[in-house]
Amino acid sequence: MLTAVLVVAGYLSGSITWGYWLVRIFRHEDIRTKGSGNIGASNVWRVYGSKLGLPAMLLDTAKGFAPAMIGVHVVGHGTGVLAGAAAMLGHWRPIFLRFQRGGKMVATAGGAFLGVAPLVGFTAAGVWLVVFGVTRYPSVASIVAAGSLGLWAWFYGYPWPVIAFGGAAGLGVLILHKANLVRLWRGEENRSTLWRRWIGKPASGL
Repeated sequence: MLTAVLVVAGYLSGSITWGYWLVRIFRHEDIRTKGSGNIGASNVWRVYGSKLGLPAMLLDTAKGFAPAMIGVHVVGHGTGVLAGAAAMLGHWRPIFLRFQRGGKMVATAGGAFLGVAPLVGFTAAGVWLVVFGVTRYPSVASIVAAGSLGLWAWFYGYPWPVIAFGGAAGLGVLILHKANLVRLWRGEENRSTLWRRWIGKPASGL
């Protein structure tokens, strides 16, 4: 019963679309009409810069971390995995946006692994930074980092539910980046930096 409660809580936590609401509150705009149309922190950062992108990223990470961490410490790794996966599902198909397309789960997946398996979460974050630093493609960094989750879970000796979760999360992130892969193949994917807005002219300040 407690596991079911934590899974529902995880989904509701994941459904809080921080990128959407931060833009609504501070810019009175709909992020779904800007940039790539995605509600995730990456698109918010590209369009509005770090003033909104950084809070969106941290909050998207936290909404995966909290239910996963509580699940692990209250019940066990299996419940933590289920709660973290539910948060990712909520981020992808949020109930508060009537199940319309949400984000690509990268930050939420990172948060979930920081809660379930901190060594895996921190290592994957390091992989993201290294790949991004070399390629300047956030999409490539996200795909590689997420794809490494299962490997790191096995390497650090976490139980099989965490390893399986890592593999499933990596596959999910890969599938949601299908359009990015097509643009990469065509040479149309934009490079980016953490400190620069990409599309159009720089957005005005808050």
